[in-house]
Amino acid sequence: MMARSGPVTIPAALVDAASRFADREAVVEGPVRLTYGELLRQVRQCASLFVDNGIRSGDRVAICSPNTHHWVVAALGVLYCGATLVPVNTRFTGPEMLDIVERSDAAALVIAGPFLGTDRLADIRAAGLGPLRLILRVPVEGTPAPQAGVADWSAVENTPVSPAADARAEAVGPDDVSDILFTSGTTGRSKGAMSAHRQSLGVARAWADRGQLTPADRYLVINPFFHSFGYKAGILAALLSGCTLLPQRTFDADTTMRVVTAERITVLPGAPTIYQTMLDSPALREHDLSSLRLAVTGAATVAVALVERMRAELSFDTVLTAYGLTEAVVATMCRPDDDAETIARTCGRAASGFEVRTAEDSGEILLRGPNMMLGYLDDPEATAEAIDTEGWLHTGDVGKLDERGYLSITDRIKDMYICGGFNVYPAEVEQALARLDGVADSAVIGVPDVRMGEVGKAFVVPRTGAGLSASDIIEHCRATLANYKVPRHVEFRDLLPRNPSGKVLKRVLRDGWLRDEEEQA
Repeated sequence: MMARSGPVTIPAALVDAASRFADREAVVEGPVRLTYGELLRQVRQCASLFVDNGIRSGDRVAICSPNTHHWVVAALGVLYCGATLVPVNTRFTGPEMLDIVERSDAAALVIAGPFLGTDRLADIRAAGLGPLRLILRVPVEGTPAPQAGVADWSAVENTPVSPAADARAEAVGPDDVSDILFTSGTTGRSKGAMSAHRQSLGVARAWADRGQLTPADRYLVINPFFHSFGYKAGILAALLSGCTLLPQRTFDADTTMRVVTAERITVLPGAPTIYQTMLDSPALREHDLSSLRLAVTGAATVAVALVERMRAELSFDTVLTAYGLTEAVVATMCRPDDDAETIARTCGRAASGFEVRTAEDSGEILLRGPNMMLGYLDDPEATAEAIDTEGWLHTGDVGKLDERGYLSITDRIKDMYICGGFNVYPAEVEQALARLDGVADSAVIGVPDVRMGEVGKAFVVPRTGAGLSASDIIEHCRATLANYKVPRHVEFRDLLPRNPSGKVLKRVLRDGWLRDEEEQA
C-alpha cells in the first residue's frame, strides 16, 4: 500500500510519476499507448500551448470532452501551467455548457469535435459563446474540419516545450485552486465547488490507499472525467500509484468486457448499473474476466446479491462501496476485508481524514476534514449555508452510523435522485417544465429502475385545454436538458398534493407510486 505522503501539487505529482515510472504505460486508448515519460512530455507541450495563447496562472480553462487520452493531457496541461481546471459535463446542452463557461469566467475552452452525432462547439456558439483566448478541439470521431479561431489537436503536438510552462509548474502551490467542479443545488442553480491542489491529491491518495492501487494495476475508467470519480479517483489516483489508465468514452457492456479481456484490466469502478448490465449480457461467458480484482461502487443502493454475483461471476476479488459528493469527493469507503453485507448495506468508514457524524435533530450527515472544498465560486451565501461556523459540511443526506463507525444512507433531505450514476435535481427539471406552454404546475421525483437505478417521473398539471401529451413533455425536456435529466415517466394530475405552506408533498407522490406498483404486480 502506498505511503500517505508525497507531492502536494498536481504538477509535482506528474513529474514524480514520470521519474518513478518513466517507461511504464500511463494511458492506453486503442493504438495510443503513452508511458509516464511520454505523458509528461505531451502535458508540457499542452501547457506551453496555453502559455503561448496568453493563459495566465490562476486563469480558468474549461474542458468539455469525453474520456480519451486527450482529456488527460489537456487537464494536466491546464494544471501544469498554473491555471484552474473547470470540467464540463459532456451531456449538457449548449445553454448548460455556456452557463458553466461564463460563470467560471473561462479564458479557454477544450471541446470535443463531433461526438455521438452532436457538435458541441456549434451548440455552445449557438447559445452565445463569446470570444476566448483559445478554443482547442479534440478529435473524438475523426478530425474536425478546420475553423477560423479554433486550434486542432495538432497544435499541441507541434508546440515546443516552453521554459515558461515549466516555471509555472514549479510555482504552483499546494493551496492554489486546482479545479472547480460544478454541481447543481436543490434550487437547480449550479454551484462551483473549489478545491486546492493538496485537497484534490488528498482524496485521490485516500481512494488509492483504500483500493490498494499499485503500478501493476490496469484501471479502466468508465466514470466520466468531468466527474470527481473519474478525474480525482481516476486520473489523479493513477498518477499517485503509477497504475495504467484506460479511458472508455461511453459504456457498452460487451465493449467493456472485450477491453477487460484484451488489456487484462484489474480495476473497474462504476455505478451499480454497470455491473448489473454486464451480468445480464448474453456475451458474459464469452469473455475472460479473471484479471479483475477491484470494483468500487456507490451512488445508489447496492444489493447483497449483486455484490456476491460480482465476486462469483465477474471475478472481482474485492468489491467496495463508498460515499462522497463533489464538495468532499471521498468521505467514507469500505475496506477490502469487509464482508458482503457490510459492503452492500453501508458506505464504509471515514476516509481521507474526514470526521463523520449525524445531526441529532434531523439525522443529516455532517462532514469535516482537510480535503473538504474551499467553498463555492463567487457564492459566499451558499458556502455559509453549506459549511457551518464549526467547519461541518451539511450534506443534505440523512444517515446513521453503526457502532463500528460505518455509515448507511437512509434518505435525502434534498429531493435529488441518481440516474445511471448522475445526480438529478428535480427543481431544475421542474423549471424546464415551467417554460413549456400549457404546463400549469409540475413535480418530479425519482422512481426505481432496474437498469438506471432511478429515473425521473414527472407529475404534470396541464392548463385547461392545453392538450399536452406525455411525448410533448419528454420532447421538451430532451431539447433543453441533458439526457439523464429527462423524465422517463409522465403522469397528468388535476392538482398536486401540498402542505399548508404550499410546498408539494413529494412523499405523498412517492407513496402513491409505490401503491400503484404493488397493485400492478
